[in-house]
Amino acid sequence: MSDVFSVDGVEGRNIELQCPITVPLSQVYMVLWFKDNAGIPLYSVDVRDKISRQPAHWSAPEVFGSRAKFNIDKSPASLLIKNLKRHDQGVYRCRIDFRTIQTQTYRYNLSVIVLPEQPVVLDRWGRHINGTKLGPKEEGDDVVITCRVSGGRPQPEVRWLINGVIVDDQYEQNSGDVIENRLLWPTIQRSDLNAIFTCQTMNTKLVEPKETSYVLDMHLKPLTIKVINPPNTLVADKRYEIVCQSMGSRPNAIITWYKGKRQMRRTKDEILDHNTTTSTLSFAPTTEDDGKTLTCRAENPNVNGLFLETDWKMNVVYPPMVTIQLGPTLVVDDIKEGDDVYFECHVRANPDWKKLQWFHNDILLQYNGSARIIQSGQSLVLQKVTKQSAGYYACSAINAEGETVSDQQYLRVKRNRNAILIGASRNENVEIPCHIFADPPARSFHWRFNNSAEILQVDAHRYTSQGNISILNYAPVTDQDFGTLTCWAVNEVGPQSQPCTFQLVLADLPSPVSNCSLPNRTQQFAEIQCTPGYDGGLPQVFVLELISKRTGTRRFNFSNKNEPFFILERLEKLSALMTLENNSLSCVVYAINQKGRSTPVLIQDFEIGRIQPYRAAPERQTDGVEWLPIAVGILLTVIILALSISTKTYLNRCFASVGWCVGRDASSKRGDAADKSEQQQTKNVLLPDEYECGAHCLKLKNVQMLRRHSSRKKNCSKDSNDDEPEPDVIPAQFNMGKCVTVCDAQRYGGFGTTPATYQMVTSADHPPIASSAQDTGLEYRTHGSIVGILPSSKAVPGTAGGGGGSELDINVIKDRLLTTRVPESCV
Repeated sequence: MSDVFSVDGVEGRNIELQCPITVPLSQVYMVLWFKDNAGIPLYSVDVRDKISRQPAHWSAPEVFGSRAKFNIDKSPASLLIKNLKRHDQGVYRCRIDFRTIQTQTYRYNLSVIVLPEQPVVLDRWGRHINGTKLGPKEEGDDVVITCRVSGGRPQPEVRWLINGVIVDDQYEQNSGDVIENRLLWPTIQRSDLNAIFTCQTMNTKLVEPKETSYVLDMHLKPLTIKVINPPNTLVADKRYEIVCQSMGSRPNAIITWYKGKRQMRRTKDEILDHNTTTSTLSFAPTTEDDGKTLTCRAENPNVNGLFLETDWKMNVVYPPMVTIQLGPTLVVDDIKEGDDVYFECHVRANPDWKKLQWFHNDILLQYNGSARIIQSGQSLVLQKVTKQSAGYYACSAINAEGETVSDQQYLRVKRNRNAILIGASRNENVEIPCHIFADPPARSFHWRFNNSAEILQVDAHRYTSQGNISILNYAPVTDQDFGTLTCWAVNEVGPQSQPCTFQLVLADLPSPVSNCSLPNRTQQFAEIQCTPGYDGGLPQVFVLELISKRTGTRRFNFSNKNEPFFILERLEKLSALMTLENNSLSCVVYAINQKGRSTPVLIQDFEIGRIQPYRAAPERQTDGVEWLPIAVGILLTVIILALSISTKTYLNRCFASVGWCVGRDASSKRGDAADKSEQQQTKNVLLPDEYECGAHCLKLKNVQMLRRHSSRKKNCSKDSNDDEPEPDVIPAQFNMGKCVTVCDAQRYGGFGTTPATYQMVTSADHPPIASSAQDTGLEYRTHGSIVGILPSSKAVPGTAGGGGGSELDINVIKDRLLTTRVPESCV
């Protein structure tokens, strides 16, 4: 029996069963095909009469019919079965009958393979997935899909492939001929985008496996976002276009702009490719935008809660924005003379301001400590304001973008002409008397304190009252304790309508002047200019004194209540006079206020006249010369006595007729003591506006002052050596307040104490003779005011100048006596 060959065929496909013929066809008699054990052939080829005709083919119609054909001419010959049916499966036998040789047989076991149906893919909920797209999914999602295959013989395999790689071949039979393979692909990533998920099934290698494939679609968040080439600085109110770009989003990102929490609407979007988007923002920044953050946000609306954003802090440059404000602690309508006022300049600028300026009535203010104008940071401090301080104030700031001037702030300074200025130091106890005139007398007093920031009632235990007088004991401790004190009384008629007002200021001794110089000096005149120091909180007067270097006495004094500036004229005559006297004058300048005077400052390299050095005669002439000074001394003593008597008589007669006197006697000590006592009592009280020295002080309105000078003149001859009139002193005046005479002679360096200072008292009705048109005396002025009169060296008969000329002759004689060392007993 021949071997059986296994042959596989696929349903619906063609198959050939070979039946080789190894001998010439002329030796073949017949070819027969049988199925299984059937005795009747299902296909036959008769070759017996081939010479006369073609071989005869027959196919059993109930088996193959036209589907089968034996190709005898083919080598090897084979039976072709078309459109194989599953019932065609069986054992087929081919028998070849030969004319002369033995019959040959071939056996074939034909297996018909039934292919499975096309695979079907279901989602996790068992729903059929249509189309070719899987998803869209998001990053981090899990892919859960099931491949289902029905039919197939033999049982097919079902497996999953991703991008052609088998990832899962574990399948199971569900029911009947249904086979399933469930795929779990967890936590998909961006790299899984467009991945091909293929469900494949096969049960034979004769045909290609059946497959169902899906492409994974994903929604992706943006990967990058940035502002492209943003400008470093933005100019306020200038329009700019800012570009923001985002990449990596699927689908393309939607870009939005935010300034703070407010969304910007003026934008234009553009898609460059499948995952790159740009957005252009057009906007004009304002000054309010400086330092604010501009936010560009890229968002995929299909991805819940996932967005990407970038912040850009704007640097907006602009000219300064300036506002001026009066100090918040000040009461605008309650600023009075003597108060301290400050302004604050609020500046907002980018870049920062480099220079800050202040203006008063459109005039630039400069730092001036002596004028109490202080600039500190962004504040302007005005100490002890006056009526001149009122007006419009403004400030300006400058930066690289320009200059801006603020609106003007008006400062109103109330003036109380009846207020009394009181200077006090910290922790100094001040007694402030409040005198009122009332009938009937005052029944009670009330005190109130106001420092422009608050108004306080003064406790009753801090003041005493008796009759029409109330005395407040006040000791300021801090700067807030200085301000305005008001006092008013109440009697049976009613309260006082206008209270007494006292302005309490922080006061001290004035500071010395500085930077003294002589900007102009010739032989005829000299200008002396100094820089004022701190006034101590009170009005100050500047005094210049000419001091004798030989005796240390004060010869002249001049004053200027405005500034330390003095003009000395006719210096050639004064220099000549000092040369005759063998003397020279030094100059000192100091300031004086209610609390006292500052340290005097010596004007360097300034001297009037000079002292001639003494030269001794040769020894051989000593005996002859020693008697000459004695003789001259005796003669001059007689002349001095005569002149003294005549001068005294003349002055008495002059005083009786015209009302003026020269000299200072012992009674002046009592007057000075009284003055000193009076000054002590009024130490903390500001002097009136007429506080100055000079020609104004020559006008006396007080009869008692006139009598005081008269008594001083009468007792001139009775003075001690300390009060002896100094012939070198030339009359000069220095007035304090209402002509208070300043006669103290302090020691300046090596200068001695002034023995006495002559005073010139002039009646308003009888001007001094020395000031007549014929007088050629020296006049020293400070800004036009005569503050000192130097009598002419040429005597005029019948005038005081003549008397002065006699005194100058005496001075010459006295200097020569002193030079030749004549004993004082001789004089």
